[in-house]
Amino acid sequence: MSIDRIAVVGGGTMGNGIAHVAAQHGKSVRLVDLSDDVLDKAMATIAKNLDRQVKKEILDEQARDATLARIETMNGLEEGADGVDLVVEAVPEKAELKYAIFQTIDAAAGPDTILASNTSSISITEIAARTSRPDKVIGMHFMNPVPVMKLVEVIRGLATSDETTKTVSSLAEELGKTPVEVNDFPGFVSNRVLMPMINEAVFALMEGVAEVEAIDTVMKLGMNHPMGPLGLADLIGLDTCLNILEVLHRELGDDRYRPSPLLRKYVAAGWLGRKSGRGFYRYEA
Repeated sequence: MSIDRIAVVGGGTMGNGIAHVAAQHGKSVRLVDLSDDVLDKAMATIAKNLDRQVKKEILDEQARDATLARIETMNGLEEGADGVDLVVEAVPEKAELKYAIFQTIDAAAGPDTILASNTSSISITEIAARTSRPDKVIGMHFMNPVPVMKLVEVIRGLATSDETTKTVSSLAEELGKTPVEVNDFPGFVSNRVLMPMINEAVFALMEGVAEVEAIDTVMKLGMNHPMGPLGLADLIGLDTCLNILEVLHRELGDDRYRPSPLLRKYVAAGWLGRKSGRGFYRYEA
């Protein structure tokens, strides 16, 4: 099955990144969000990132303009899902929100449309159970920032077909990504390994083991990580980290995934990382 028309549900950081990459590689893209303000910001972000690619000579100006022309924005979820080959959901990591969206797009999309979730921790099997096409429901977990990072975790639910998995893996390769197939366990591979490290770094900060910069420097220079765990948490979003840890803690029942109280406090204060201007670090607008 060829994937030529893609709807991306959610105009936030991940959604606009997925739309950018799909359009850059020749796909017709509908970017869907309830908020016009979110859509306006998404298109501004995509344009800015494309300009950056032009400056780096990754794209020329003609390719930049063609990419932008392939992206259509709209508010209606039903309208957005109608007549496309693939819908990729990229909304916040809240199970009930994702379940509701999949029920809606399942009713609106054609029978052959594949429904994918960019979820970083929620069960694909449970999402698929809310639809009439569990064989065509799959996880397509991109990494942030999407235009730069090469990995896509391809997550098979219990009923996901071989054909769906092959189609989505082939699409990831078309988009210049490296697909890695994983099974449907909480957090999959990426966040089951990453989030405990981030959480432990937050505990170390809370307990006064070291300051933010010291913790990150140890991991960068001592472990050869390109970013420290606290800086990475700010990039991901502290609310997203908290949501993922809560899923891991609940689904696996293991206290090693218990979110740090300091992480909860920062999220409650609205200190969400780069997107809010403050997390473990401060950021200029």
